[in-house]
Amino acid sequence: MTDRLPAPVRRVTDTFKAFTPGQKAVTIFAVIALIVGGYFFATWAAKPSYQILFNNLSTKDASAIVEALQKSGASYELANDGSTILVPRDQVNALRLQLSGEGLPNDEGTGYSLLDQQGITTSDFMQHTNYQRALEGELATTIKSIDGVEAATVRLVMPQKDVFADDQSKPTASVLVASKGNGTLTSDQVQSIVHLVASSVEGLDPTQVTVAGADGRLLSSGGGATIGAGGESGTEQQTAAFESRLNNSLQSMLNSLVGPGNAVVTSRVSLDFDQTETRSKKYTADPATPAESESINTETYSGSGTGQGGVLGPDNIQVPNNAGSGQYNNKNEVRNRQLDEVEEVRRNAPGSIEKLDVSVLMNSAVAGSVDPAQIQELLSAAAGIDATRGDTIAVASMPFDTSAANAAQESLTAATAAETEAKQLTLIKTGALLFVVLALIFLAWRANKRAKKRQQLTAEERKHLEDMQAALEAQRRAELDVTTATSMNMNVLESPSMAGQNDEAREERQKEIDQLVKEKPEETAALIRSWLSADSTR
Repeated sequence: MTDRLPAPVRRVTDTFKAFTPGQKAVTIFAVIALIVGGYFFATWAAKPSYQILFNNLSTKDASAIVEALQKSGASYELANDGSTILVPRDQVNALRLQLSGEGLPNDEGTGYSLLDQQGITTSDFMQHTNYQRALEGELATTIKSIDGVEAATVRLVMPQKDVFADDQSKPTASVLVASKGNGTLTSDQVQSIVHLVASSVEGLDPTQVTVAGADGRLLSSGGGATIGAGGESGTEQQTAAFESRLNNSLQSMLNSLVGPGNAVVTSRVSLDFDQTETRSKKYTADPATPAESESINTETYSGSGTGQGGVLGPDNIQVPNNAGSGQYNNKNEVRNRQLDEVEEVRRNAPGSIEKLDVSVLMNSAVAGSVDPAQIQELLSAAAGIDATRGDTIAVASMPFDTSAANAAQESLTAATAAETEAKQLTLIKTGALLFVVLALIFLAWRANKRAKKRQQLTAEERKHLEDMQAALEAQRRAELDVTTATSMNMNVLESPSMAGQNDEAREERQKEIDQLVKEKPEETAALIRSWLSADSTR
């Protein structure tokens, strides 16, 4: 049967037959492991990568989309209790276009589509409620379009206007957002959400908008301040960033003077985040400029007469008797002028420095040749210290405690050495294992080669085996003749000496054949098969 197999297959089969039982077991186990590993790898490689098609779907929309996907034969997965549908990554855009053409999702019950369901019998309360729900849905859809936002929920509190109330309540809003993956929203994105909501609702102030993350972390408080990733407000973040930049710049200067690790800089700054506005008016102060308002009163009298006695005339002026002919004039003039005026409005941006404190500590072991006064002068100029503002700077030299640093350095050195030793040990183990595997492969190849050499019969052995076969055939025929003669009552007697010789020769040939069968079983079997096939053709 094996003679009909192709040469490579027959060679592999012969090699496997030449293995020891242990080698055969290891080979079978390795082949099974390769087949199982290949199957799981092919299954993993063939599994598509899924991406979100739609999320935050209503039950009705999710059911309609799943039904459409089933009709089209597209594979899908459901998540978040059925509100999120995932499809293979390479089919997302095509399926979105296809479902959009079918009007899915139709967002029934959200957005301005709610207003289409109102009838003429709808009460004012329901109209107000539907408008609020529609606005919430539209804002949530708009916020989800921001990069990094996966889902959003908006809740509005919009008090109804009352014409008889003097004090109206202001609207407020709260936004719950979920970011994509493990990312976090930046302060700019949070501020964009705040102002987007505030600008979309009439009378809503940005300070009345609260933004929270899906993990429960507050991103923007109701006061309008943005909360950082660590729970810090925007003002605290700006203060920390300013101190960090100042410390880094001063530390870089000190490292150039006394070396790295020999100086420590700490700064504390108070920033003014109040927004102030100053208005001032200036008038021209030129002495030659006339007054803004001027009043001139002029009276004149001219005539002839004795000028004695008389009565009081207008404005208590005595008019003499027998004045004769005369003339009296009274002139009153008021002049108003516009003076030059300059009005100046100043708005101070928040974030100005109210007070700055800087402290510097240097290692006295290496800073002995450095003048602390010069260091203080340089750092004051670099940090912008203003004594009139109340800023302070302190420079001191003290011995540093380097025990912790030395211990850390020793630990780092030991860890590095241990890591290097572990890598070397791993390489040695890998090399030893590879050497053992190669040695086993070489020994198996050598044993197989020797076995093949033993299995190959030389020409002399083949001729000797054929001679033994011929002798055995002749002996078999002679015994057959003796048996035939006995059956025919022929009195043919064989001498005892001849019978003994035949038995000894037979035993000797049998031993030789047994030895050949043990040493070269396959070649002997092939030769015997050829003899049998030759006998069958006779």
